[in-house]
Parts: sequence; C-alpha cells; structure tokens
Amino acid sequence: MLNKEEIKKIIPHREPMLLIEEAEALDEKNAIGKYHVTGDEYFLQGHFPGNPVVPGVILCEMMAQTCCVLLADTASGATPYFTGLNNVKFKNKVLPGDVVQTECTITDVKKYFYFAKGKAFVNGQLAASGEFSFALVK
Repeated sequence: MLNKEEIKKIIPHREPMLLIEEAEALDEKNAIGKYHVTGDEYFLQGHFPGNPVVPGVILCEMMAQTCCVLLADTASGATPYFTGLNNVKFKNKVLPGDVVQTECTITDVKKYFYFAKGKAFVNGQLAASGEFSFALVK
C-alpha cells in the first residue's frame, strides 16, 4: 500500500486536491485506494451547511486519482486531464467520518488516452460508480 508521500511521487495532485491517502496497484490494470473523510475538507463547507455530503464530482476525482497510481512508469512529467465521464451513478451518501474505498480498472489505452471504470464504497456499500477517460499531457 502506497502512502500519501509515495502517491505524490506518481501523480501531480497536492492538497487540497489530493483525494487519496493510500493506494495499491494490484496488477497493471487494477488499483485500490482509500480516503478518510474528516469533515474539515473545503468541499464540505458549502455542500451543504449543516448537512455535509461529499459531492459526486469529488467521488469521481477520488476514483480517477486511484486509477492514475497505475501509471507510475508512464505518468512521470505528465498531467492527467479528465476527457470524459460516462454512466456515473451515485447510490449512497458519503459523510464526514466515512472511509471511501475505491476500486479502479483501466479498460483500454489509445496512445495518450486512458479509459477506465471505477467504484467507490463506504463500509462495503456502493456509493458511486462510473466510467471515465483521461489524457496524459506532458
């Protein structure tokens, strides 16, 4: 399992946009990640006051960052940019105190474009899922 400092050597994201704390490449196409929602995150301040819920777009970003861990050898000096989100579904709320576990799979690669699918879970319950693509830009 990679820790936050090891993840920073692979992906260019930094606080407050580094949204995985632990990650592991299971093989060349599959990775898992983890993020503890503390309740102090910037995105919870206005989403929603008195009723904080992790925004869906943040869950998508968590899944994508987990996937980018798989690119340790190819991502050096490059920035991953979202190019598409498809079939995204949100099933359960993610709240302060929750631990989000992500599972991501790269499904296809076409030159600098990567296609993937991901799922985010809290306590074994599906919170979000979707397909996404991104480009690695040097």
